Amino acid sequence: MQAAEEQEKVVRFYDQFAEKQEKTGINSRHLSILDKAKLAGLQANHRILEVGCGIGTVSHLLATQVPQGKVLAVDISPESIEKARVLWKKQGNLKFDVSDMSDFNLPGETFDFFVFPDVLEHIPVAQHARLFENIQRHAHADSVVLIHIPAPRYLEWMIANQPEKLQVIDQPLDTGTLVQTLGVAGFYLEKMETYALFFQEKDYQYFLFRAKKSVEQSTAKNKWQVLKERILIRLKYGISS
Repeated sequence: MQAAEEQEKVVRFYDQFAEKQEKTGINSRHLSILDKAKLAGLQANHRILEVGCGIGTVSHLLATQVPQGKVLAVDISPESIEKARVLWKKQGNLKFDVSDMSDFNLPGETFDFFVFPDVLEHIPVAQHARLFENIQRHAHADSVVLIHIPAPRYLEWMIANQPEKLQVIDQPLDTGTLVQTLGVAGFYLEKMETYALFFQEKDYQYFLFRAKKSVEQSTAKNKWQVLKERILIRLKYGISS
């Protein structure tokens, strides 16, 4: 299938998927992504670019946390974007646009946070390098990239056992490849975690990347804080000497 035909197929799928998203509402995954953004340092005046926003559920949650900032949320599906604009029309700091990010370019504009809420697994890996080149163009020295995806091993199980529940493209993403791609784009991995959200098995992962920049100073921690941490670890593991 040619690239244009594949793109059209994906757009049709998510145009139809928009109605299902509207019925689902806010769920644990959406709230977990918000929580991880806040823990990563999201501030009230930050500017956010959300890629793959669907009908804007996560976009809405993020916008509530940046009342002095703004959220630009993009998606490949025109139908999803239209629904999002209606659903969240009262949020003045939230804007929606149709984009597949392949030619995304806002000259002179940068963002503090880039949020990928379970979308990267739906974008062919061959397109990731160009995607993050465009992200790099809109980043600054303190920018953060937050990526949330299904855990690869769990997604492999879904492919083998419940393929009917998957989307038009649903690919397990290799952590090493992801780190390399972001590294080339000027970001380093600060944190990643595989965790259980909807199932006992660990079904999701999130990654926190920050823009690479030199360490400018070395600031010692308070010595009493260091001592307290050392004592707590000793007590935890019964170390007396």
